[in-house]
Amino acid sequence: MTDRVVLHGIGVSSGIASGPAVVVAPAVGIDLDEPASADAEVDGKRVREALDQVAAGLSESAAHAEGDAKEILEATAALAKDRGLIRSIDKELRNGKGVTAAVHAAVEVYAKKLRKIGGYMAERVTDLYDIRDRATARLRGLPEPGIPYLTEPSIIVAHDLAPAETATLDRSKVLGIVTEAGGATSHTAILAAQLDIPAVVKVAGITESLIDATPLALDSSLSLVILAPTPEDIAELEKRFRRRAETLAGSAGPGTTKDGHPVKLLANIGTAADAVSAAALDLEGSGLFRTEFLFLGREEAPTIEEQTATYTAVLEAFGDRRVVVRTLDAGADKPLSFADLGPEENPALGKRGVRLTQVREDLMDNQLAALAAAQEAVPSSDLWVMAPMVGTGEEVKWFVDKCRSVGLPKAGIMVETPAAAIRSADLLALADFASIGTNDLSQYTMAADRLQGDLAALLSPWQPAVLSMIRETCRGGDATGSDIGVCGEAGGDPLLALVLIGLGVSSLSMAPSKVPAVRAALALHDLATCREIASRALAATTADAARAGALELAAPVLRDLCAR
Repeated sequence: MTDRVVLHGIGVSSGIASGPAVVVAPAVGIDLDEPASADAEVDGKRVREALDQVAAGLSESAAHAEGDAKEILEATAALAKDRGLIRSIDKELRNGKGVTAAVHAAVEVYAKKLRKIGGYMAERVTDLYDIRDRATARLRGLPEPGIPYLTEPSIIVAHDLAPAETATLDRSKVLGIVTEAGGATSHTAILAAQLDIPAVVKVAGITESLIDATPLALDSSLSLVILAPTPEDIAELEKRFRRRAETLAGSAGPGTTKDGHPVKLLANIGTAADAVSAAALDLEGSGLFRTEFLFLGREEAPTIEEQTATYTAVLEAFGDRRVVVRTLDAGADKPLSFADLGPEENPALGKRGVRLTQVREDLMDNQLAALAAAQEAVPSSDLWVMAPMVGTGEEVKWFVDKCRSVGLPKAGIMVETPAAAIRSADLLALADFASIGTNDLSQYTMAADRLQGDLAALLSPWQPAVLSMIRETCRGGDATGSDIGVCGEAGGDPLLALVLIGLGVSSLSMAPSKVPAVRAALALHDLATCREIASRALAATTADAARAGALELAAPVLRDLCAR
């Protein structure tokens, strides 16, 4: 019998769930009895056939999926046919490894490369391991791994879930999802949100002390998981859920504080489909359109015509509402095969964002030309364009001049580096607005890799040093009369939103599902209270103390709306 244990992770989809746990068994590994490869060509053909079968199965699943699920499954199917991976497997076979050992060795080499790149590419390691495990099972004549057949509504528990598993879940049988790995931007998180399944990821220790049928309860809004919950635990989760629902029921219209101070509430999007979905919701536009998804995973850059069609579709979806477009943010964690500037010892500090497009000016010129054409096609649009990873006035002037030359009226910058935050007044004297990317700003301020799980505490936007960087950016906005937005994960935290507004931020962009809670939190507090909460958080010496201080001054209902 599992004892009652309370664990925390990262809530990635709103809601509560309680029910029996079903643990996803680990995949089969290398066949320890297989012989070494005696004919690398024959064995290589056998491996390629297995990979082709895996790709076909994933493509078949993609054909019956929609939205993010479809795109993720298609990308994973393509990864199964990656020529670099196949060449690496052939190399391992020629070195004498058996077929399953060769697959595992080659995949691990590939995975290390992706982890070193970091960011989006590091998130693909789960997909890569899924391909490895499916191919291994086929080579051993065993069923592909996956979620067992569910005989009753259950909570799925796994080290991690592959996209193919998450995308094909039976919503009527899956009450919730808990994983030991993953993160806020992992495929499990994205798909759980799309399927509206309560989910908590990165729950350390969940698989160690759990057996099938152990009762579980979770509250993804609070990032909370309870093993062997008591009836009182479940009753409390249900009470909190009802209180949240009551609070959110009146959340509608433009964002404002209790005393009427306006705060634009916007959506982060990555595709035209995201734009259509978000535009149907009660929000004020998009504060971050991640255009890099148009470019990633391609052998050639998208044409001006292709880009124009996508940007036009996004602008049409939002009509006269604001759309803030981030120009190509590639390099480092998002490499481009057609814009490879050579190896870098530390790519996160290398030629990424605007630095890449200054070398490959054609990429920036074509993108801005396409954006200008889209704006002309949708004259009612409110298009704002910003450059990522800006650090100097020279970079800002270069970008703004290019925007002006094609008739784009709003040219801004991302504040992701301490340099941009500290010198924001100087940079904003040249640009029209700024948007703070709190994910990267935290990473660079605290010198902590975003993908290093054991450094997660340092990466909290509640770190007083990060809050100080945001304050400096807002001071630059005050000095120049410029709008300052936040488009990182911090913008979707209802409690932190109060701090951000108190510091001087004028717009918040987030996952669309988070808008109602943020809007409700703002409506409960006047601007003076937000400023008091911000001062309390800034005066703290630790991230935990900053959050605790803010929570102490906030309305009590915030305890129901916010993760710990």
